[in-house]
Amino acid sequence: MSVDAPARTLNVALVGNPNTGKSTLFNALSGIRQKTGNYPGVTVEKKHGSFTHKGQKVELIDLPGTYSLAPRSPDEMVTVDVLLGRQANETKPNAVMVIVDASNLERNLYIVSQVKELGLPTVVALNMGDIARDKGISVDVIQLSQRLGVPIVATQANRRGGLDQLRDTIVSLLDSDSIPVESPFPEEFRDKVGQLHAKLQEHDEQSTRYLAERLLLDTSGYLEKELTSGGKELHNWIVESRNQLAELGQPVPAIEAISRYKWVQEVLDGIVTREATRKVTLSDRIDRILTNRIGGTIFFIFIMTLMFQAVFSDLVAGNLMGYIEGFFEIIAGFVDASLADGALKSLLIDGVIAGVGGVLVFLPQICILFFFIAILEDCGYLARAAYLMDRLFSKIGLSGKSFIPLLSSFACAIPGIMAARVIENRRDRLITILVAPLMSCSARMPVYVLLTAAFIPDETIGGVLSLHTLVMLSMYLLGILAAVGVAFVLRRTILPGETPPFVMELPSYKFPSISGVLMVMVEKGWAFVKRAGTLIFAMTVIVWALSYFPRDEEAATAPFAEEIAQLETQLESASDEEAAQIEHRLAEINNQIDGELLRGSFLGMAGHWIEPVVRPLGWDWKIGSAAIASFPAREVIISTMGVLYNLGGEEDEESAPLRETIKEAKWAGTDENVFNIPVALSIMVFFALCAQCAATLAVIKRETNSWRWPIFTFVYMTVLAYVGAMITYQVSALVFLS
Repeated sequence: MSVDAPARTLNVALVGNPNTGKSTLFNALSGIRQKTGNYPGVTVEKKHGSFTHKGQKVELIDLPGTYSLAPRSPDEMVTVDVLLGRQANETKPNAVMVIVDASNLERNLYIVSQVKELGLPTVVALNMGDIARDKGISVDVIQLSQRLGVPIVATQANRRGGLDQLRDTIVSLLDSDSIPVESPFPEEFRDKVGQLHAKLQEHDEQSTRYLAERLLLDTSGYLEKELTSGGKELHNWIVESRNQLAELGQPVPAIEAISRYKWVQEVLDGIVTREATRKVTLSDRIDRILTNRIGGTIFFIFIMTLMFQAVFSDLVAGNLMGYIEGFFEIIAGFVDASLADGALKSLLIDGVIAGVGGVLVFLPQICILFFFIAILEDCGYLARAAYLMDRLFSKIGLSGKSFIPLLSSFACAIPGIMAARVIENRRDRLITILVAPLMSCSARMPVYVLLTAAFIPDETIGGVLSLHTLVMLSMYLLGILAAVGVAFVLRRTILPGETPPFVMELPSYKFPSISGVLMVMVEKGWAFVKRAGTLIFAMTVIVWALSYFPRDEEAATAPFAEEIAQLETQLESASDEEAAQIEHRLAEINNQIDGELLRGSFLGMAGHWIEPVVRPLGWDWKIGSAAIASFPAREVIISTMGVLYNLGGEEDEESAPLRETIKEAKWAGTDENVFNIPVALSIMVFFALCAQCAATLAVIKRETNSWRWPIFTFVYMTVLAYVGAMITYQVSALVFLS
């Protein structure tokens, strides 16, 4: 068949070990023509892309990096199911592209031997040849291709090297439907696989020989539960077969590693040469510093400082966030001027625009954070950072791989939870996800700033350390310590298990692919907008409705009706100076009316209902109402308090009137101040520990594929926050109010 006259779309699956440049190659081949998503029921991300070469359209699917096609969990099963055409809503690949690291062929060819057993047309992309040369390794590519029986193309993914030849070779795979299946196993083992395959086909004619082989090799029991309905008889046959193989010197599952690595040695014999003396590469020299306990830690702190500075500084993120806020203020102003007062106008301004703007304002920080993470991962440093952190994390039952997700959560828990996908161990990944919301994200900052500035004395300790800084730092440390404690408890209660040994390959350093980094940043940013934005928007609208209805405007306006009429009459003939004063007074009246309406809303009623519950925290019903309103998003508390205290919803954490107003707020019928230092500390502790972010809970549901864990997170964090705030208030009241 001529490649100039394609008869079908070629579907190609990309597989390979982690850190071989697989995703970089996928990005280089597909460019912007790609989309991401999740397989239903598991946390495995699917990435689809396409390109057209010489008139032939090729669809690519980038499967997760893996060292082996040996499924022992639902996540790992996805890769095998896709390759065998068993995955629902996924077209079976016509061909496979295996990306291998030229500097480590002994390990990378292991998965090649498994792919060849599938019988699909295969091409091998021999990547990272430059690193192999630096190590003094040379490979006879022609000989290797002949021994493997599949075409090999040398590529350098980060420099886009070899792409045209790779595209030619991929398209040429249309000329074949299969390749000869080769098994590296001994004859006795193959016979047992054949017998098991026949037994499986008695129940399922579509059963494949590859899955029969995996079933015999998998002693964990996962595949037996997943694949068979043969009952106890089949189970006994499998166990007996394994015993017979062990007696023949072919113990399961060790026989697989023995057979495949023997095959790898035979394939590579005489075609891979190394210099007699191992070269000390640039990566080796850099690692002497960056993995050193002292030098590496200093560099790690420097990199983290640089990254956080970029994420939180006004220079980049702050200015961009200001532009986004300004943009939504313009839209809100346009809607305000275009529509008459009423429910629709309030919904658009206070619900829709406030909801969408409240999410998108964090987008610059999210994008900058993932820009840094993508660079650090692409250049090879992230693995070193995880290695350095492993010693610390292992003390609480986690591995160093939890470091990046938790680090990301300081900007926002959503990307942090999404970043937990790098953790292979399901228990570790789950614990990391459950404690990530305890990291003090940027949305908590307005609460800390408002209350610290209003109630914490502007003094220094020893003339150096500001009390404001100490309190802010304490809130961050509180979240970290709470996360450590919760992880420790979870590991020893509902998620028990041994801390897995830290095994992570340290890839060679290389220049990051700028296009790949930018693509990751855009992809993660869009995922944040799509996953978080939709739900937080919906929740904001719900909270708007709770705070808007029921609405008796006539009753709320009645006490001011006469004054409003007089002021409006005076305004018609007033000078500019007088008009400014009148408008200021009208604005004050409007704020009082808005406050009265909010106090009479469902939200205000709820605040009164829960007042007995929040009194031990030192709170009145207004603080309780503001806390309820902020459950979808923490930052909402500031504007809610502005409305409750008749200052309007435009107040922010820097608002001097809001600070002064809450300082003067009194308990009903008394001269006793509502707010004081213990109450301020109580509120800050509550916000530091509570799960007030609907988007975070939605992402936990998405990543764990269960409502159980977001509900658990919400409950445990709310209880933790309540108890923490109560202890803080009661203890600090003894200190400051006695």
